[in-house]
Amino acid sequence: MEQRSAREGVRPPYAPGVSAGTPATGRVPEQTRVGRPQDMDGARGEHTHSEPPAPRVIRHSVRGQILQALRAALVDGELTPGQVYSAPALGARFGVSATPVREAMQQLATEGAVEVVPNRGFRVSERGPRELAELAEVRALIEVPVMLRLARTVPADRWSALRPLADATVTAAAVGDRASYAECDRIFHRAVLTLAGNEQLVAIADELHRRAQWPLVAGPAGRRADLLADAAEHTALLDALIAQDLAVVQALVREHFTGADG
Repeated sequence: MEQRSAREGVRPPYAPGVSAGTPATGRVPEQTRVGRPQDMDGARGEHTHSEPPAPRVIRHSVRGQILQALRAALVDGELTPGQVYSAPALGARFGVSATPVREAMQQLATEGAVEVVPNRGFRVSERGPRELAELAEVRALIEVPVMLRLARTVPADRWSALRPLADATVTAAAVGDRASYAECDRIFHRAVLTLAGNEQLVAIADELHRRAQWPLVAGPAGRRADLLADAAEHTALLDALIAQDLAVVQALVREHFTGADG
């Protein structure tokens, strides 16, 4: 579920469009790169009336891929809290122009992951244990009562259908892949809360969850054992929900949030 700290060591972030767990080159695939002269020919009017222009669609796609890659780099601690990164430098790292990087960073700024530094770039936000504890408290206030209500009303077969999502977190944890685990963890939580039928609840919980996954300033090195322990809680929670064991559901969720340290 929650991410406890940045993994020891640095590896290149996932290349946009590369699935979790696959070795990445850190560059956007050639067919989706932007900002290079050969890619912008279509923008100069060299398309026909029957073939709509593509550059805007391509840029949007690359922006989404860069956003995904930057989020993975944040979770892994590859983007250091307090460090300032420029859009051109990150663009060169990913093999794209500065524009989609800048747009992705602006999105991260609205989420609180980075701060805009005029004429320099973006500074990765610095977080301490207190902020993480506050996030855990708010998440518990939201998710515990919702899960207890769902435990009383959702049939067992609906919970069983979420088993593959729980298994995916175990698989990611087994290889110590923090970025992949963070995404699988978020997907699992989102699927559980979606059963409540409240889109606003899901959106708010999802944002809080994402913020809780960013590493602390100078946090201890992440351990595979931590991820495995968190992943095991997903399976235990599903078992308790299927059995409608409300006491166990409440204990698991509360302990998970309050016991997390990163």
